[in-house]
Amino acid sequence: MAAGEDWSQTEVRATVLDYMAMLKLELSAQAYNKTTHRKALLTRLSGRSEGAVEMKHQNISAVLRDMGHFWIPGYKPRSNYQTILATEVEAWVVSNPEIDRHALAAAEAPAATLEHFDFTSFEVSSPSRRNNFEAGVREMEQAPYGEETRVAVRRDYAAREARNSSLGQAGEELVVKFERFRLTQEGHDGLAAKVEHVSRNRGDGLGFDVLSFDADGREKFIEVKTTAFAKETPFYASASEIRFAQKNAPQFSVYRLFEFRKTPKCYTLPGMIEQHCALDPISYRCSFR
Repeated sequence: MAAGEDWSQTEVRATVLDYMAMLKLELSAQAYNKTTHRKALLTRLSGRSEGAVEMKHQNISAVLRDMGHFWIPGYKPRSNYQTILATEVEAWVVSNPEIDRHALAAAEAPAATLEHFDFTSFEVSSPSRRNNFEAGVREMEQAPYGEETRVAVRRDYAAREARNSSLGQAGEELVVKFERFRLTQEGHDGLAAKVEHVSRNRGDGLGFDVLSFDADGREKFIEVKTTAFAKETPFYASASEIRFAQKNAPQFSVYRLFEFRKTPKCYTLPGMIEQHCALDPISYRCSFR
């Protein structure tokens, strides 16, 4: 197979089937091995490299993202995919309605508070931007399918997960623990004791979830957004959260927790939310596309 040669429909179909088998396991929180899957898939392809398969899996993640589905963490969405790939993924989703049940169950599954957690590797960098990515308030574009391709099934699972109060509560409680840990490590036990879970103690309409402090004692207003899935999964902000962030930008941050059901990690988006994301002014969906 010559490098750069387009994938045949047979190759695309085999790759989609392999990816979807892993996705169902991912959504069901069952163990699987990506390397084992990739090596088995390579035997059914025409001389493709492991790197080429990795990129095709990333293309599938991008198609799923554009359809409003969850994708496999670790396969970061890679756009500019073939129309034949988008068509094949869509056809699979239409003919396999059980994936909808798996995704809904994953979005709505309860989460438990983590009593003991090692924060050593908790903080990570925020998603990197493409060169042509523009943050700000703008309506989301339609999925970049070819003209002859339609989105037959589209359900915003991120929106369903955003309404999972159990998951949201567990994420907020972990951030409270982290902020107390951080301040204690910095030698500010008094400030650590004052960290407050305000959405629980005062209600969830204030525009932020956790009151914390910088080392100099200045208040920090933290809004927590939690997903069980990938780093780049879109999240939702309310109108009050957006207004509060705009008004209190120097002290406001979104703490975005991801892969919560495995080993939770967190990145921060300080200041106004629309500085970091493409923010839809109607749905308040915050995307890294």
